[in-house]
Amino acid sequence: MNQRNRKWTLCKGAAVALALCVTQFGAAQDAPKLVQDGHINSTLQQVSAQHIQADIAKLVSFGTRLTLSAQDKESIAEGRGIGAAREWIKSEFEQYSKDCGGCVEVKTDSFTEQPTERIPKATQITNVYAVLKGTDPAQAKRIVLVTGHYDSRNSDTLDGKGDAPGANDDASGTAVSLECARVLSKLKFPGTIIFLTVAGEEQGLNGSRHFAKMAKEQGWDLEAVLNNDIVGGDRSPEQDSSVVRVFSEGLPTTASEQDVKRIRALGGESDSGSRELARYIAEVGRAYDAGVNAMLVFRPDRYLRGGDHSSFNQQGFSAVRLTEFREDFHHQHQNVRSANGIEYGDVPKFVDYQYVAYVARLNAATLASLAAAPAPPGNVHLLTKDLENDSTLTWDASPGAASYEVLWRATTGSQWEHAQSFGNATRATLKISKDNVIFAVRSVDGAGHRSLAVVPTPQR
Repeated sequence: MNQRNRKWTLCKGAAVALALCVTQFGAAQDAPKLVQDGHINSTLQQVSAQHIQADIAKLVSFGTRLTLSAQDKESIAEGRGIGAAREWIKSEFEQYSKDCGGCVEVKTDSFTEQPTERIPKATQITNVYAVLKGTDPAQAKRIVLVTGHYDSRNSDTLDGKGDAPGANDDASGTAVSLECARVLSKLKFPGTIIFLTVAGEEQGLNGSRHFAKMAKEQGWDLEAVLNNDIVGGDRSPEQDSSVVRVFSEGLPTTASEQDVKRIRALGGESDSGSRELARYIAEVGRAYDAGVNAMLVFRPDRYLRGGDHSSFNQQGFSAVRLTEFREDFHHQHQNVRSANGIEYGDVPKFVDYQYVAYVARLNAATLASLAAAPAPPGNVHLLTKDLENDSTLTWDASPGAASYEVLWRATTGSQWEHAQSFGNATRATLKISKDNVIFAVRSVDGAGHRSLAVVPTPQR
């Protein structure tokens, strides 16, 4: 066979294979797509880079927000230390509540942390948060949450008196929570949204650990946690301001040995609740043109590092971390100074406020989309009693759902590739082999709001 004929034969073979794939994977089906809600979209346009800049400047003005810094009445009155920052955040949430006629309930979660390696003496730590309660009694127990840590540090994590401006780490994440509260409190949702700011992150995730444990002990139906930490888009030459990294755990932290065996047997290492949340964020970003794209990073956090979302993962909740594409370590955990032509310190001049606004818009779009959607379907199963190439899925109906959508992707795919609606059914059979794809099911309401996807477990 000459080379030309050989190439034609290969191409013909590839075409046949492609045709088989089209039949197998249902090319006639649309790719998964969230429907843009006009009310949500118009509200997202109110996210303001100028307002975010003012929030970050105010947080920096407290000099230091180290968890060990002053929080006595005199220091609060002088506007110095973490106590003053706490009171200002609380007052901002209270103003948003006043603006919406009391629609937001402002709360604090205070506790005393006993001495540890980074806390030399018993210290009060206070998380400040605002609750926008859902309007539908059947869905208000469903909660989605956004958080950032308002504490800061300099080169010495025990230095409670020296300046620690923390403009990027993490006034930027705190500003995202505040801005989401400011704009979303103007809308009403069936589900509940919590806007959280935590302290103690730099001392060992103390605030988020306490809050996540409280949520677990009180039986919260916490569907999603968005942790924004270092989302200032540091103005360094190699920064990519078109993306924000979204980190998510694979094997759930709380998985038992039996769970791990099942996950491995099914090839489900990349289908934890946190991974489905990360995929949802990416899909929301495309639907609403948030201004920044979600770059999915399939590991729990940056290499061998951690953050507040892990506190929620450890309690069994689906949580992810959003972080700028490239961190500049001259501008993190450093005393403000110049040496050898290098500027050190986490100061406002290095923050890209428009970038933070885009990240806030992505967060707000995700929170609103989830709070507007029906609950995910329950008890999603893939029937495996018989050996067959068709695949049958079943699930329980969800309050508020008008229809259900089956998603699938190649086992090597990072995001959902195909979707098919099955109306108001709780059972679907597809001419697709379960051996070759990963399936999921999600709920859809009458307006097209979609829930998180749920990957099925086998049922014999």
